[in-house]
Amino acid sequence: MSERLQRNQLVINEFRSAGGLVGGDFEGVPLLLLTTTGARSGQPRTMPMTYLRDGARLVVFAANGGRESHPGWYHNLLANSAAGVEVGTETYDVTATEVEGAERERLWAQQLEYTPYFAGFQERAGRRIPVVALTRTAD
Repeated sequence: MSERLQRNQLVINEFRSAGGLVGGDFEGVPLLLLTTTGARSGQPRTMPMTYLRDGARLVVFAANGGRESHPGWYHNLLANSAAGVEVGTETYDVTATEVEGAERERLWAQQLEYTPYFAGFQERAGRRIPVVALTRTAD
């Protein structure tokens, strides 16, 4: 297991054992766990990530830490928009939709207010960072 995957697993374990709270670098940061279906493997893949609330939706950003490529979870959602989220102690299914145009710009600007370091991600990535809305599916 790569160092990055090991670090993510530690965050996932802490999140689940502490009711959705994580300390260290993530203390006070809104964090969710997103579970997608691997586009090639068909296996569940869970990633911790920051998010922004937009009404009833949760919005995530495919920044990938400023890397040149989109993150795996984004590719998984392109292949299958159905996913699961864990927020706090709640778990539910969502449908992912990429946000474009003025709405994307509004959400990106709002995220930069909370996490100004995302501007550095955009600069380093050399690509437009996708913005993805997660909408709860009917139970």
